[in-house]
Amino acid sequence: MKKIVLAYSGGLDTSIILRWLQENYKAEVIAYTSDIGQEIDRKKIIMNAKRLGVKKIIIEDLKNIFVKDYVFPMIRAHAVYEGVYLLGTSIARPLIAKRQIEVAKKFKAYAVSHGATGKGNDQVRFELGYAFFGGKKIKTIAPWREWKLQSRADLIKYAKKNNIPIPKDKKGAPPFSVDDNIFHTSTEGKVLENPKNSAPEFIFQRTISPEKAPNKKTKVRITFKNSDPVAVNGKKLKPEKILEKLNILAGKNGIGRVDLVENRFIGIKSRGVYETPGGTLLYAAHRAIESVTLDKKTAHEKERVMPEYAELVYNGYWFSKKRIKLQKIIDKNKSKVSGDIVLGLYKGNITILSRRTKNKAYSMKKVSFEENKTFNKKKVESFINYHSKQLNKS
Repeated sequence: MKKIVLAYSGGLDTSIILRWLQENYKAEVIAYTSDIGQEIDRKKIIMNAKRLGVKKIIIEDLKNIFVKDYVFPMIRAHAVYEGVYLLGTSIARPLIAKRQIEVAKKFKAYAVSHGATGKGNDQVRFELGYAFFGGKKIKTIAPWREWKLQSRADLIKYAKKNNIPIPKDKKGAPPFSVDDNIFHTSTEGKVLENPKNSAPEFIFQRTISPEKAPNKKTKVRITFKNSDPVAVNGKKLKPEKILEKLNILAGKNGIGRVDLVENRFIGIKSRGVYETPGGTLLYAAHRAIESVTLDKKTAHEKERVMPEYAELVYNGYWFSKKRIKLQKIIDKNKSKVSGDIVLGLYKGNITILSRRTKNKAYSMKKVSFEENKTFNKKKVESFINYHSKQLNKS
């Protein structure tokens, strides 16, 4: 019997897809779940898959790989899409696609499938990953582009017909479209589709409202070594544990919420509400440690390539030669980026309280307002004269 490896979450959409694949492709479906830190109920995933007749269910813990090899390189790049989005969903898809193809090869499956909608970016991200690792040897099945189910209402009707459980949100209604991992949570759909509507407070899952956050500032110290975080408050932790710890600290202080309208790769605009609590702290702390460890030329070169890097990640080009080339530019001086940053967290805001490093890029003697002989002020006049002449050349 032919085999298909489905990226399976255990939720409504992928459970419907699982049944649809069985009906329309007459194939054995292997349910593959990547545990990248999403809110996951292993027993429920297994139960739902077995209820649909699945014999092979794979749940793989990829949290540490995800944070170390995907999230941290992106943070080193300070990658932000359109000035706001920290790319939490975008960065997760390449790893899932890579492992899905590897599983397909292991079990000699002829096809892979995903639950991304026909209007979204994720279909592109998944399928670029499939193409990179599977080539033309493994078929891609994209149900949302094939089936006749045109709306959320159609899906619910199909689910009822096939006895597939329909989850409810906190208000007892069909849920928003939610994607989450250890780095972030995105919420889309329903009232959020109209940009004039404010996001209801009950949709937030990882962050408390800033108004309800503690009235006392929380301090957190993040230690960096070779440009990556290695400890929180003096305690060395694995990459996934660092992010988990920072998620809790930031979430309790109402940090990491973003409500945005983004330009999707496929050409339409989309409104979403994103929560990236720990990631927001890491971005702020990493910028702070680089400010005292990198020279001007290196720092500005990183800023120059960042928008292109961010767009490559957003568009699903994580494995592209271009992204890898830019990563080398970003990382070429990472050995200089070590030290401690202390952040102050207060009602949705982050303050840099302290920067400590053994790196000599920042010189207190040179910058001091007190008289010293380490900086030759006479050379400044020549410097200004030179650039005055450049004005007429540019």
